[in-house]
Amino acid sequence: MKNIFLSAIWRSVIPDVNITTVAVDVDNACLWIASERLNADADTEIDIYKRALPSGSDELQDIAPAELLAKFISSTSHVILESFSQVTSLKSIPGEELLVVVTRGGDIASMKLDNPESQARQRPPFEIIGSFEDGIQAAAWSPDDSLLIREGKLIVMTPTFDVLHESVLHTDEFGEDAPINVGWGSKQTQFHGSLGKTAAQAPAAPSSSVGVSPDDDLLTRISWRGDGALFVVSAVSSSSAGAALRRRMLRVYNRDGVLQTTAEAVPGLEHPLSWRPSGNLIVSTQRFGTFPGGGKGREGRHDVVFFENNGLRHGEHLALAKPTVKDGKWGYKVKEVCWSADSNVLLVWIEEDAVDIVQLWTTGNYHWYLKQEIAAPPTSEGGRFTSVTWHPENALQMLLTTKTEIISHSYRWETCAATARAPNDTGTVAVVDGSSVLLTPFRMQNVPPPMSSHRLTLRPSPSAPQRTLSTPSHLSFSSSEDILAVLWETGYVELWDLCTRLEFGRGPVMTPELVWSGTLHGARFREICAWTNVYGGATARIAAVGAENGGTDVLRVLDIQQESTDTLETPPLESSGWRLAITEGAIVVHRNGKVYEYLVVYTTLSHEAHFIPASLLATTDPNTGVESERRRVERGSRIVTSIPSAMSLVLQMPRGNLETINPRPMVMAAIQADVDAGNYRKAFLACRKHRVDLNVIVDRDPKLFRERLPFFVEQVGDVDYINLFLTNLAQGSQPAEVISELCDSVRKELESRDLEKYINSILTAYVVKRPPDLEAGLRVLLQLRERVPSAVEDAVKYIIFLVDADTLFDVALGMYDFSLVLLVAQHAQKDPREYLPFLRELRALEKHYQRFRIDDHLKRYKSALRNLSLAGSEHFSEVKAYVEKHQLYELALEIFGKSDQLRDILDIYGDWLFERREFGQSALVFLDAEQPQKLFEFAQLQKIEPEDIVAMAYRVAEDLTSKKRYTEASQVLLCYAEDVREAVIALVQGNQFSEARRIIALHGLPELLEEIIDPAVLEARAQITEDLTEMREQLQKQVARLRELRIKKLEEPEEFYGTEDLAVHNVDVMTDASAFTAFTRYTVAPTSSAPSRATTKRSSRSKRKMERKVGSGRKGTLTKLAGKLSEAQDEAAALVPHLLRFTPVHRIAARELQNEVAAFSREIAEAFDEAWPAPTEDTETAAEPAADGWAARMAEREKERERAVKAIAKPELRAPESWRTRLVDATAAPGAVGIS
Repeated sequence: MKNIFLSAIWRSVIPDVNITTVAVDVDNACLWIASERLNADADTEIDIYKRALPSGSDELQDIAPAELLAKFISSTSHVILESFSQVTSLKSIPGEELLVVVTRGGDIASMKLDNPESQARQRPPFEIIGSFEDGIQAAAWSPDDSLLIREGKLIVMTPTFDVLHESVLHTDEFGEDAPINVGWGSKQTQFHGSLGKTAAQAPAAPSSSVGVSPDDDLLTRISWRGDGALFVVSAVSSSSAGAALRRRMLRVYNRDGVLQTTAEAVPGLEHPLSWRPSGNLIVSTQRFGTFPGGGKGREGRHDVVFFENNGLRHGEHLALAKPTVKDGKWGYKVKEVCWSADSNVLLVWIEEDAVDIVQLWTTGNYHWYLKQEIAAPPTSEGGRFTSVTWHPENALQMLLTTKTEIISHSYRWETCAATARAPNDTGTVAVVDGSSVLLTPFRMQNVPPPMSSHRLTLRPSPSAPQRTLSTPSHLSFSSSEDILAVLWETGYVELWDLCTRLEFGRGPVMTPELVWSGTLHGARFREICAWTNVYGGATARIAAVGAENGGTDVLRVLDIQQESTDTLETPPLESSGWRLAITEGAIVVHRNGKVYEYLVVYTTLSHEAHFIPASLLATTDPNTGVESERRRVERGSRIVTSIPSAMSLVLQMPRGNLETINPRPMVMAAIQADVDAGNYRKAFLACRKHRVDLNVIVDRDPKLFRERLPFFVEQVGDVDYINLFLTNLAQGSQPAEVISELCDSVRKELESRDLEKYINSILTAYVVKRPPDLEAGLRVLLQLRERVPSAVEDAVKYIIFLVDADTLFDVALGMYDFSLVLLVAQHAQKDPREYLPFLRELRALEKHYQRFRIDDHLKRYKSALRNLSLAGSEHFSEVKAYVEKHQLYELALEIFGKSDQLRDILDIYGDWLFERREFGQSALVFLDAEQPQKLFEFAQLQKIEPEDIVAMAYRVAEDLTSKKRYTEASQVLLCYAEDVREAVIALVQGNQFSEARRIIALHGLPELLEEIIDPAVLEARAQITEDLTEMREQLQKQVARLRELRIKKLEEPEEFYGTEDLAVHNVDVMTDASAFTAFTRYTVAPTSSAPSRATTKRSSRSKRKMERKVGSGRKGTLTKLAGKLSEAQDEAAALVPHLLRFTPVHRIAARELQNEVAAFSREIAEAFDEAWPAPTEDTETAAEPAADGWAARMAEREKERERAVKAIAKPELRAPESWRTRLVDATAAPGAVGIS
């Protein structure tokens, strides 16, 4: 799908010469030029010129003119026509530093190249190495510089002109590789296609009817294969008795001159000959017509024919498209054919009646394309070339000569593809094929070459005489519209509107129309660019680059109006080798490069396609290189075109077929552009088609996506598409919280639109969250069941499709909703025998224990423990077992931290830590569990030093003392610190004098009695006295308050009860905040604030609740004082016996203490009698006031309070016999004796 376009032209004129041959000297970068003329003696004078050869950047520089280096005279061969050159070979031999000239007159001359000027002063520069009297018809140098000469004989020579082989050229032998006929390979057994069986049975043409073409120059041609192992000789045999006609034969020899094969006789075979450097084809030409010995076929048919190494016809042929026969003349002949150095381009030199033309042909998919035509520059003697040859190394550089001028054409391969931007990009590719342009819009069709979607035939127009050649020199597409510009070398331009259809349907894919044609003057143009939608009202604008006669490039820019054209002024280029490009409506002139605007795509010999953003190339240091995305492609793939809107790249394989791929960089670029533009549906469908992660829609700009989320849902719309998007979102690389947030955002948007329509997508959003929120999804089913019951079944089936049915069953069970459990189980097709007995068992259980069983079944152990703790104290043993089974100690401590069961939890926790040998942690736990003995047990197991155990004992005892655990503190001090004194002190602090005296007696330390016990009992007696004094003061205050309220009730009932708001009926006067019970009225001190007037109506339930709370009392109430009195009596009863065992002072203190307690007991008994008076009959039978009055309601209120007071039991005081020590009473009598 590539074209050959001219990239640079170089010309050099040598006046007053007759150039016939040129030779390229690659090592010295120069041209050797041979000029011929006849002298007076009819000998040939040969002048040798040297000219520097431009290549690369040298084309842009001034090069010194050609200089004459040597002359010599050779005899003239009169066998050939005068129009043929006498120099048959001109060659520089690098290794020998020789320039060798072989003439048809038979001379072989050489000239040293090391210092030709100094040699010219000493002796003639050329030295005749040898001569052949019969002349030399042909000479050819092999790739390794061996010389082959033909002068009636075939002679092979070395570079030093030593003869290797000499043989007769014309022979009847076939050669060493003569085939053996075994029958199956004969013509009769081969397939002949549409010609049928008759063609196979037709007799072969007799050799007597094979002749040469009238255009044959009858000269011998020699051509080497690229590797130098074989060469072919094309020579005309002389007529004989056996052959009435002369015919041209091809013979293949090896490098030693031994005949290998002889080609089959071909009627009308001509003299052009060239062996393809790659070695697979030998090229010649064949004429057809009615002339003697011609090929049978249409008159005027002229083919380029091919032979294989064995001399057999290759099968394919190239038909030269030339004018038909007029007046019995063909009007042209083929002078030479020649392959380029890379074997890709075949040069055909055609001599017409008026001008010489060179055609360049390429092949692909068994089709030959005519790519370029070069006409000889016109001169006074007509336009003729004297020689045409390829550069030996630069594959697309060609050298042409006229009599006085050397012309160098440098070509390039270029794919002519449309460059319009999306969405107007058609992907059209244009291929030049002679006078036709093959057009294929790859966006719509992928038509493999040599076929095409449309063949645009460029027919000569009477109004365009400037177009002398049928093949255009350059093509270019407009960068903005579907316009094709066609340029000929003469400057003739045509603009075609291709009218490509961008929608699939019936009818032709394009209908081209010629919109403008015109001519550019002043140069021979080689490249054109066109663009439309320009400013200034112009219909279009074209720019063309060409070369003036002087070799300098020139730029022409033309504005095309509807009725006229304007030529714009442009700056001079002042050199050659310039190229054109259009970017953003501006003309770019550059050398040896190409302009890229978006993505640079190229393939390598390692069979990879590379993709680099053009913006990255512009900002990258050229010395460091740039990383590119890569993709493996088929071996030898070449890029044809890219279609951004279709996200496709078209590749052509070496065999010519096409392949369309969608490279990931192009796909991603298109998707990102659509996302930025808000075309979410197009981006989504592209991701789905090309299997791109849908997260790219979000990751491109997460913030913008959240803002445009309603547009995304609206554009995508389809439920299945949204489900696919959510599923891909969950599999992305975003953090879990981000995924959950996006899922919730999509879900809320869907719920706001239509719950029933998007129920599947809403369920998907819940399921794909991280972690999945299955409970919320099931709750949505409950909502749907209330709104649209008919849609629940499909929704349940869908969520079961997303999530394992057993998992959903467990989640529904964990929600404690048995109806939902049954809904899932029924649609999951679970066996009822598996779950119904279990559900029946659960239904029979109490609420919290039921939830415990469910959580335990689901292995939600923490939740199970919480529910089990709420099931009641009767399950506490099961709680402990459950904590131990699942090691939920910390959670149990949290749950029971403020309950009476904490000690049991700490106990099992400590045992568990002990089993794990975490003795330090277990010790702390046991200490909190009030089990210090286990603490010291662990300390001894750890083999702690004795002094450390003693120190630990003091610390533990101090902690126990602070918690008023005096007995345990004394045990720790006695057992582990072995400190009797501190143990006794700890017991005395807890008023445990009996145990203290026992320990003193046990350890034989009577001194501690006087030191510790004696003062301690007196101190304890003083403390009890102090407590009694405080309680007496509180009692007096309570009794005084009680009396005050009773007087106030009688004297000021309105202030006592409050006034009635007459505007509010049927509402209680007193609120909960201001309502005093009969008990608290006597115990709470009065405040300065009046009762609140805001009232609420108390229900019967709240009344009962209030009555239950009345008995609890407050701090300092009579009930509390009764409790404190009981504690004081117990303490006095325990202390008095110990006071009696000491001095008379202690006995007196005992008697006084007992009397004080008895006196306060009598006082509090009297206060109780006053607070709880005995009921009277008058109170019960008093006349009731009117039912509707305020007084009636107040009386009813008072009765309620009195009933509440009566409902509260009067505290019972202990009898004196229960706490008094009779011995004290006895010793208090006259004549009593003390106790020691």
